[in-house]
Amino acid sequence: MALAHSPDGTSPHAPVAAPGHELALVTPRRAPAPPVTELAVVVVNFCQWKNTARLVRQLRRAAVVRTGAAHIQIIDNGSPAHPLADRVARLRGVSVRRYDANLGFAAAVNRGCRQSAGPWVLLLNPDITVPDGFLDDVLGRAARGDLPADVGVVGFRLLNRDGSPQPSTGPFPSLGRTLAGLCLPRARRKCQVNNRTVESPVEWATGGCLLVRRECFEQLNGLDESFFLYYEDVDFCRRAAASGWQVRYDPALQVTHHWPLHARRVPPPLRLVTRHALLTYTRRHWSGWQARLLSSAVWVEAGARHLWAKARGETDAAHCFDQMRRLVEDVAAGREHEAAERIRFAASFLHPIAAEQDGRTS
Repeated sequence: MALAHSPDGTSPHAPVAAPGHELALVTPRRAPAPPVTELAVVVVNFCQWKNTARLVRQLRRAAVVRTGAAHIQIIDNGSPAHPLADRVARLRGVSVRRYDANLGFAAAVNRGCRQSAGPWVLLLNPDITVPDGFLDDVLGRAARGDLPADVGVVGFRLLNRDGSPQPSTGPFPSLGRTLAGLCLPRARRKCQVNNRTVESPVEWATGGCLLVRRECFEQLNGLDESFFLYYEDVDFCRRAAASGWQVRYDPALQVTHHWPLHARRVPPPLRLVTRHALLTYTRRHWSGWQARLLSSAVWVEAGARHLWAKARGETDAAHCFDQMRRLVEDVAAGREHEAAERIRFAASFLHPIAAEQDGRTS
């Protein structure tokens, strides 16, 4: 009869350890768990692959990218083919999604957020310069224990190329502030320099460098895609505040923003786009008579610019300002399809405007 156990109590088939050594049991290896993404970085590229590639290199100098806690999502808005696109796409911790047409900033951001994961989303413009380890610091600020759960949006400190503070927050636009802003330098019309040295509440912060809690982003269904470019950040912060979320400014982290709108020339197609954004915002958030009054002012502006361009023989500019005047009429009448067609017309001229800043950051 076979013994079920040997005299020393072990199974007859069990390996026996050599004298003076412990028996090492071999257990099957488990595959390591995939890293959990805590921060999604969304960068919308439009004809600025040199700037985007430079920014990606800077972002990847953070430990959270190497460990997988942060992932960089690039959304290309119909830029021409560029060899840097494939090079960036091959980098670890980076994904690139390219579209054939310019979807607009808001629509591109929304797609970038849907294609990424993590409880926090950081929006960054390609013409931003960040210090080494910036994403480590961002995630550290987001994960700290004293951050209230109702903080949905956080803006950081922006600097100009010369190191001076750049306007990056402000009060919500009103009719009075908008009209009064016409008497101010362009840098101070929409937003202001925030000189606070501690984290504090603000009404809105610029989308060029904006940290958003994903729960807040999803509750508001992302950015309003009625905005093609500009004012979508102001609108989002206003809707966030109305839904009970806090919007804060945190000067503990800072980046350099090289080409804000107020530091660039505004060609006619870009002016058409920015005026559309302002008119869209006023229809969303101002009373009817205030929106109509501003629409009238923009209509007069478009007519005056049209006549001036025509007198100077600037045919393309004159045509664009005529489109701008018709755009005002479409927005005022709620003809969104016609307004969108005029925006697509203007967007077809934006390639060289965006490309002139490419490769000029450091």
